[in-house]
Amino acid sequence: MVAKEATGRAKPGRAPAPPGRRGRPRQAEVARLAGVSQATVSLVLSGRDLATGRPISAETRGKVLDAARSLGYVPDPAASRLAAARNNLLGVFSFTATFPTDVRHSYYPFLVGVEQEAAAQGYDLVLFTGSSSGGAGASGAGALNRVRLADGCLFLGRHAPADELRRLVADDFPVVHVGRPDDAEGLAWVGADYVSASREVVTTLAGLGHRRVMLIREDDEAPASTDRERGFLDGLSASGLPAGPGTVFRSGDLRRDLTADRVRAWLADEGVTAFVAEETDTGTAWRALRAAVDAAGLDCPGRVSLALLGSPPADLADEPAPMGFDIPRPTLGAEAVRLLAARVAGEPARGTLVACAFRPGTTAGPPAGP
Repeated sequence: MVAKEATGRAKPGRAPAPPGRRGRPRQAEVARLAGVSQATVSLVLSGRDLATGRPISAETRGKVLDAARSLGYVPDPAASRLAAARNNLLGVFSFTATFPTDVRHSYYPFLVGVEQEAAAQGYDLVLFTGSSSGGAGASGAGALNRVRLADGCLFLGRHAPADELRRLVADDFPVVHVGRPDDAEGLAWVGADYVSASREVVTTLAGLGHRRVMLIREDDEAPASTDRERGFLDGLSASGLPAGPGTVFRSGDLRRDLTADRVRAWLADEGVTAFVAEETDTGTAWRALRAAVDAAGLDCPGRVSLALLGSPPADLADEPAPMGFDIPRPTLGAEAVRLLAARVAGEPARGTLVACAFRPGTTAGPPAGP
């Protein structure tokens, strides 16, 4: 039976309310009936999918509209006013004193991907730095209040202030962290798959014949560092090579502690023939390793092989590329914007890993003879 108005005329496009219903149908119910996400329902019913230049397929649009009609869905005026309050701004917060716009900065390629995808999604960007809240990595209400100027915010940096992110997540403010966080509960994030990429570098060295490989890393518990070490150790185990504590050298001051004498001793006493360094924002591990090998007078890759878990510092980009892997930074930036746009549209938080590309380089070869 079709519902009728007081005049006896049928209400167009309205189906009777389900038995027991007291309130108006919600978008979540439309999404369940159509078999799509609530974000898709929101885009279709508002027409915003057409505005972004990425229209939803006619089939999906039809399913959403049919489901809305069958449920008798009409937009909630209050919700529409709240949605209209969005300003189409996405924030980008960097835990640095100045925003990394220098093309030589390791964060710059992330920003290229962020800017391109934000434009494709119809968003403008607002840039925030740690200095706006009292210094790099500082926490407090100031930073929280500033990022809320945008509809959602991306966070860049090795050491994110966990308490601030938890508060934003608890307030249901759309947040995406670039890089796998320590505590991912309720937080959307996108990161590089350092574990798999590091494992491939080590298994490649083992395939060249190296039986003793050592990792050089900073004394840092950032997830990017721990993921690289995990992949390194996984690669040793998968290749049947020793993977004990002596295979990892950590130091808070590698320039001081990684000496030529120490490198010579590793080669002479422990049979190490290949060294692997982690990439960090500063490139400290790779610089210290190269300096120690040069000071020891060791030919590379003749006497010793070297590999880098990431890309070399920008000021060393003109030198022969080391064995290692390349981080798809523009891809990560673009994927972070897509995740953030989905969070702004109401989709649940999720984490995404992006594969890194192996780089053969010129710094590794078969181990030298005795």
